[in-house]
Amino acid sequence: MQIPILYEDNHLLFVQKPVNVPVQEDRTGNQDLLSILKEDIKVRYQKPGNVYLGLVHRLDRPVGGVMVFAKTSKAASRLSDAIRRQAITKKYLAVVRGQMPKQRDVLEDYLVKDSRENKVYTASPKDKNAKKAILEYEVIGENDGLSLLSIDLQTGRPHQIRVQLASRNCPLYGDQKYGQHVNKPGQQIALWSETLGIEHPTKKEEIKISSKTPNEYPWNLW
Repeated sequence: MQIPILYEDNHLLFVQKPVNVPVQEDRTGNQDLLSILKEDIKVRYQKPGNVYLGLVHRLDRPVGGVMVFAKTSKAASRLSDAIRRQAITKKYLAVVRGQMPKQRDVLEDYLVKDSRENKVYTASPKDKNAKKAILEYEVIGENDGLSLLSIDLQTGRPHQIRVQLASRNCPLYGDQKYGQHVNKPGQQIALWSETLGIEHPTKKEEIKISSKTPNEYPWNLW
């Protein structure tokens, strides 16, 4: 499997994650992105032994778009720290069913994950297991009963975008987990990691990498 490389230097590797490829090995046993990239680096640079590649953030299996990996332990440590401090820009594009209540808004919720179901729910702020989730969205297009949103993700909770939008009765196109009442089996979830911006771990300058959505429905409505 050929993974598009968007940017690479001695410390960082930005790639375009294909949809439906797990970020790391899971119980399905399918090819995973981390293993594919390690093997690619080993072959391209003729490296003996194990290749280091640090996984510092994740995308859900059905989601595609830009991801960054750390090629050194120093980069992994500094990227992980930046993510903890929310000193990272994460912009997504999403296609939802219906119309959002406002053209632009900030959504704040408290989310709880049920690990047995691998499902996330909105909860009361008083729930001791609940974690605050914040995103800002802007509607940038409407067509065919669908809306295209640009999303600035300010926290990185599991399934956050999917749950917050579904709780406003605007589930993501194709999302079987949180929009099964309006989506059909086999439809591909329309959520894309469009832009990732970080401070370079050694150069101390911002680096921002973007990835284009696929030329297929529903993305090609716009």
